[in-house]
Amino acid sequence: MTLLTSLRRLLTLATLGLGLVHGAHAADATAPDQLIRQLSLETIEAVKADKDIQAGNVNKIIALVDARVMPHINFQRMTASAVGRFWRQATPDQQAKLQAEFKTLLVRTYAGALTQVKDQTIALKPLRAQPTDAEVVVRTEIRGKGDPIQLDYRLEKAGAVWKIYDVNVLGIWLADQYRNSFAQEIGANGIDGLIKSLADKNAKAAGASAKG
Repeated sequence: MTLLTSLRRLLTLATLGLGLVHGAHAADATAPDQLIRQLSLETIEAVKADKDIQAGNVNKIIALVDARVMPHINFQRMTASAVGRFWRQATPDQQAKLQAEFKTLLVRTYAGALTQVKDQTIALKPLRAQPTDAEVVVRTEIRGKGDPIQLDYRLEKAGAVWKIYDVNVLGIWLADQYRNSFAQEIGANGIDGLIKSLADKNAKAAGASAKG
């Protein structure tokens, strides 16, 4: 399995998690585990209510992901973590471009994953955190055919709200996975080379969507 394939699988499972957590009512999003619950319910309800999304309309799916999921993610921290030690070497302009291209990459990957929502369900595990904690891990489990799949979220408190800044599937944190491939690209072609590589991938994905 290639790195790109494994990353797509990781993000697919993460998106399934955001779309399938059990819960009967919209919950208080001031608690990190309840944020995951509420976000999941809202996302899957929107998917079920839109026939175009169910049919795989990429633009509508991207709009949904961008509107519902992305505001709850700290993209600057996620990008900085994925870029690793090179983040501090990047100029403010380079950092802004990296964040923009990385966001586009993740939005499109999440959007593709939403088309794969089937009969899986997600169970929230008890939250191990103190009321004063500013960073927590919300642990969940994907249940369906086969063995349960571990799916965890790292969240940080920003003022009165919680934001996701990393996702763990089967023991692999998303930022760690990207950090390895990003470091290789930067080592070979510099920070501008990574920006170009991400931009090229996004442009290719956009072109494929337009043809579809």
